[in-house]
Amino acid sequence: MQSHVSIIFNSSDRKDYEFFIHNNSDEAQEAARAWFADKWVELECEPIRQSGKVLLLDRILSVVDGLGHYWFEDHPKEAQELAKKAVLALDSPVVVIDLPGASISSN
Repeated sequence: MQSHVSIIFNSSDRKDYEFFIHNNSDEAQEAARAWFADKWVELECEPIRQSGKVLLLDRILSVVDGLGHYWFEDHPKEAQELAKKAVLALDSPVVVIDLPGASISSN
């Protein structure tokens, strides 16, 4: 199955990244979700919501934001792996991570 991930860092400068994932992995959805949870802790991300509750979408947004635009530029192989994990975690072939809009859409 082929999947597509778009990451938008800055809507005015169009600093975007596009990933095309050929997903033939046996990696489970829960393993990908656990990876985002671990990375969220490693990057010392803070809860976005006042309630302190952290949703999967919050973790993905925080991890991508915490790594930053230059990390994606400097680590293309790891960035591709992050995109693959987003597809697996969200169980969706199309994922758009929009940091300026603080949203994630998936189909």
